[in-house]
Amino acid sequence: MLVKTLRQGTVCTVMALMLAAPVNAETNAEKDPWEGFNRAMFGFNEQVDRFAMKPLAQGYHYVMPDIAERGVSNFFSNLGDIRSAVNNLLQGKIDAALTSVTRVVFNSTFGLAGFIDIATPIGLEEKREDFGQTLGVWGAGSGPYLVLPLFGPSSVRDGVGLVPDMTLDPVGQVDHVPTRNSLYGLRLIDARVELLKAEQIISGDKYSFVRDAYLQRREYLVNDGEVQVRFDDNDF
Repeated sequence: MLVKTLRQGTVCTVMALMLAAPVNAETNAEKDPWEGFNRAMFGFNEQVDRFAMKPLAQGYHYVMPDIAERGVSNFFSNLGDIRSAVNNLLQGKIDAALTSVTRVVFNSTFGLAGFIDIATPIGLEEKREDFGQTLGVWGAGSGPYLVLPLFGPSSVRDGVGLVPDMTLDPVGQVDHVPTRNSLYGLRLIDARVELLKAEQIISGDKYSFVRDAYLQRREYLVNDGEVQVRFDDNDF
C-alpha cells in the first residue's frame, strides 16, 4: 500500500526529487537485494488494497462531509505531533520539539481534542518526525528496501523504527479493545483517502515507482531537504 509513501503533501516533493535526480548511481541490486520477496509482498498488499482498503476509502470519502473528514485528519495529525515532539527532541531539534508540544497543547484544548487545527494558522507549523528519521540522523543507514505486509514500503532502519513509534502512539494506550481497533481502522482509512488522487501520478512499473519514491522521500526527510544528487559518469 502507498499510505506511508505519498501521504500529506509528499507527492510534489517526490516528483521534484525524481526529476531533479536524473540518474542514481546506486543500482537496484544494492538498494533492493530482496526484490523477489518484496515484489511478492507488494502484490499481496495490492490485493488487500484493491478488495478492501480502496473501496472502504472511496465509500468513506463519498459519505463523509468535507468538514468532518478534515476534522478526523486533524485529530490523527494531533496525535502524531506527540511522536514528533519526542523524535525532534532525540534529534536535538529543541525548537521543533517545543513547537510540536505547543501544537498538541493548543489543538487538544482550544482545537477541541485536535479536530480543529488552530496551531498552523497562528504560525506553529507541523514538524513531523519519526524514529526511522531519528536513527538516520544518528548515522544509521537505511539498509535494504523492505516491503512489509500491510504496512507497505519501508527499509530495515524504518522497520526497526516502527517499534518505538508504536509505543508513542496514544491509540495503542486505549484499554477498550473495540474502541482501539476502531481508531486504528479509521486512521488507516483516513490515510488511504488522501491517496485517492495522489496515486494517479504513478506510471510504468508501479513497484519500482513506489520503491524509488519512498527511498528518495525518506532520504529527503532524514536530511531535512538537503539531498545530494548523484550522477552517473556516463552523463558527462
